[in-house]
Amino acid sequence: MAAAAIGRACTYGAFRVAWRGFASVPVKGSCCSYSSLAWAFQTRCSISAPWNVTVKQCRQSSFFNTLTADELWKGALAETGVGVKKGRGKRRKKKLRKNLNKGQEIGEGRSGFLWPGLNAPMIQSGRVQAVTQRKKEERERIQSEIVQQRDMWEKKRKIKIKREGGWSGKCWGGVILDPPDPGPNGETYEDFETRVIEVKNVFCMKAKEGRKKSIRALVAIGNGKGAAGFAMGKAGDRMNALRKAKNKAIRCLHFIELYQNHTIYHDITVKFKSTAIRMKKQNKGYGLRCHRAIITICKLIGIKDMYAKVSGSKNLINITRALFKGLTQQETHQQLANQKSLYVVEFREEQGPLPIVVALPEGTVREDPEPEDEVPDTKLEWSEVKEAQGMKKSPWANVRRTVW
Repeated sequence: MAAAAIGRACTYGAFRVAWRGFASVPVKGSCCSYSSLAWAFQTRCSISAPWNVTVKQCRQSSFFNTLTADELWKGALAETGVGVKKGRGKRRKKKLRKNLNKGQEIGEGRSGFLWPGLNAPMIQSGRVQAVTQRKKEERERIQSEIVQQRDMWEKKRKIKIKREGGWSGKCWGGVILDPPDPGPNGETYEDFETRVIEVKNVFCMKAKEGRKKSIRALVAIGNGKGAAGFAMGKAGDRMNALRKAKNKAIRCLHFIELYQNHTIYHDITVKFKSTAIRMKKQNKGYGLRCHRAIITICKLIGIKDMYAKVSGSKNLINITRALFKGLTQQETHQQLANQKSLYVVEFREEQGPLPIVVALPEGTVREDPEPEDEVPDTKLEWSEVKEAQGMKKSPWANVRRTVW
């Protein structure tokens, strides 16, 4: 039908068409050439006279209003198709999606119109306002302010966060994060403190993308009163990985019993994979003499005095898992008394040789005492043995010093 209409137009002299793909359309006595016949088919023509033609371009749709925002962003960020394979195995900087609506207000635009009720008051000085337009200088000033505001947001994202002392270098260990997101019922976690233990780049081989990079974050959380937890989060960027980890950690809390709210109940030796930790109970004022990751987690739990020695693998994930495994398996004095059906006593320096009863069994007390092995099955550390026998000396003891 389109070819018949063009043919009828050609009989009146309105179109002279070269059927190889080019068209020449005279408009009100002037000649205007268009590059392709397909473009001419996209125009709406109203013929007022046999020799006069008015041409008006009318493009009903384009890829901007036919595709969704997600599809447009995928094309811009090269998330699908050939663009994904383009960076196979290369550490190229990944482009991130931006919120182009950030900073925009309803009714504001480059034209600078003032719409009553949107970006202008409806009634002013007792009169209903009409639609007006700002001056050119004011429009340029508003647009420049929006651009400066977006640049300021980009700079805020790159500001370094103040970190806890003890962690060195560019690692994220010890960084304080905001509390986790509110729960489904509106509960908040303002009394919980969140600390980063580790942020690491991990890679995975994909069929299309090749070596795909992800960020893995290990986060610990606690309220300083015995409730604490940890979790890992993985995402394409660092902030999403940290957010996933802290929101997951608040759902995986452990309650750890504290002796007099400052230390553990007894010495603990725990092993997780190739990491072993020996924890010792200490008096008040001793402080935390441990690995830096253990110090950070102990502060979140509420432990103030403890000694810990890590041997074997120093993997931070293994250290965190081993620490929580040992602290959750410790026995309180009351649990030990109920298990043995005996009194639990403790010797303190201020009491001398006199024992102090710290727990009573809930049932009947057993008459026969706890059997003692002839050879106690106790694992000794060689460094402690040397220190107890006075064999441990300073490595600088026999060094000859030259006197000038």
